[in-house]
Amino acid sequence: MGCFNCCRSLGFVGYSSAAGGLSDHVVVAEKNAIPLPDKFPLDIGALVEPLTVAWHAINRSPLKDGDTVLVVGGGPIGLAVVQLLKVRGAKNIIVAEVSPQRQIFAKQLGATHVLDPTQVDVVSKVREMTDDAGADVSFDCAGVQAGFDTAISGIRTRGTVVIVSLWEKKPLIDAFQIVSEEKHVIGAAICEPGDFEAVIEAIASGKLDPSPMITSKIRMEDVEDKGFKALIEEKDRHVKILVDIAA
Repeated sequence: MGCFNCCRSLGFVGYSSAAGGLSDHVVVAEKNAIPLPDKFPLDIGALVEPLTVAWHAINRSPLKDGDTVLVVGGGPIGLAVVQLLKVRGAKNIIVAEVSPQRQIFAKQLGATHVLDPTQVDVVSKVREMTDDAGADVSFDCAGVQAGFDTAISGIRTRGTVVIVSLWEKKPLIDAFQIVSEEKHVIGAAICEPGDFEAVIEAIASGKLDPSPMITSKIRMEDVEDKGFKALIEEKDRHVKILVDIAA
């Protein structure tokens, strides 16, 4: 069908093949080498790939200018979705996130409202903001049952939930709510041809500035303590940690 991002034998250059991400040299097909414009910062270039995941997820949705959108989860992908929703014309961008630091990140990157699910009923708040209708579209970027339930309950009749998160175990789905309110649930996997170019153009034109996503830059020799361990032990403090591999 040509949907390579949904292939049953999916693989990634630099991850799935013999050429790992830390290889000195990797040979790829020309179509997979997408050039950056002149003077495009390489640190920002490192953010293009995760941003394409968010771009594709928004493409999968029926988003229209002026829509109200609920983003559940303020991790790296959720924050990428927030930034691109702003670029793509969403009116109200509501983020549900429990981490205080990630709540701050969400505000900095374009959220119009940030709600803490441990302090407020997110669905009730969303309805207050939308004349009791609910959001037009929601994005599940959390991958936990409570967040998924919020994403479904927080949208209006015939609204759409886009699942972007990866799940460790199968969630339960309230099929009656989906049927009775004719809601749509769709998935978004990785990206499609044209997504990289679209994100690069948005950055190069000044419509998108993802630099606040970079929360740390480290040297290769520090990658274990300041990279991997930091993302495990202090993940709420970081969005993207970049590794400088220059000699």
